[in-house]
Amino acid sequence: MRVLISGASGMVGSALAAHLSSQGDDVYRLVRRNPQQEGEVAWYPEDKSVDPAHLEGFDTVYHLAGENIAEGRWTDDKKARIRDSRIVGTEFLCETLAKLDRPPIKLVAASAIGYYGNRGDEVLREDSAAGEGYLPEVCEGWERATDAASDAGIEVANVRIGTVLDKSGGALAKMLMPFKMGVGGNLGSGTQYMSWITLDDLIGILRHCAVTDSLTGPVNAVAPNAVTNKVFTKSLGHALHRPTIFPVPAFAARIAFGEMADALLLSSTRVEPQRLFESGYPFQHTDIDQALEAVIRK
Repeated sequence: MRVLISGASGMVGSALAAHLSSQGDDVYRLVRRNPQQEGEVAWYPEDKSVDPAHLEGFDTVYHLAGENIAEGRWTDDKKARIRDSRIVGTEFLCETLAKLDRPPIKLVAASAIGYYGNRGDEVLREDSAAGEGYLPEVCEGWERATDAASDAGIEVANVRIGTVLDKSGGALAKMLMPFKMGVGGNLGSGTQYMSWITLDDLIGILRHCAVTDSLTGPVNAVAPNAVTNKVFTKSLGHALHRPTIFPVPAFAARIAFGEMADALLLSSTRVEPQRLFESGYPFQHTDIDQALEAVIRK
């Protein structure tokens, strides 16, 4: 297949590009600079600038671009960048794709389980309502921003991604140092649910969404078994052969991370991948102990 990836320099995008290339796909990358090598297509979403001719004739577009939500405190400016990089950039890309003479067959667009918000131990599936607050509002807008593509007949999968586990980046990479030093522990009460997915499975899911006709609309990209922070902490300590006896109280997390602590670290989101089950996706990692062992050994 001939595919185009936005966000190809990030942890997920770079892994996806490498995987698709290894499978024989012809991979192109959207970049926010002048192209420096073959297979790069310049776009400037802030200025709504791209040459539409360079977007013609792709089988699948994977849209993964977006400001990193876990880097830096959530100032008003940071929150605006998070929102605009997702909503404004997605609207521009989808409006451009909709006007092409040869639009893609499928758009696999990133979203996040932040759509559901803080919901305690409620089991959340793709038909569950959106939550309340900043992240659910951003995710709702992010998914609505793909409407121009779906209205034009492009098949759109909105992939609601959970916490991605890989030691090369993301949340796990930030946790490894304190845990390796033996000072890891529960965050807050430790009872909040964490819906996770290994990077290997996420790459498989993105590809699965691209080639599975039935997967349009929301798709929860999480492993089947969400775990509490307490269980995750114990499993990570076991994988690293380190104690986990230094909890981080909720107030300390809020002092250190501000609003992001409640939205990401202390929030409870218990998500199930119902549509992936129904479509027969073969998960590689379904058990948190086995998943962390595999990730740490990579």
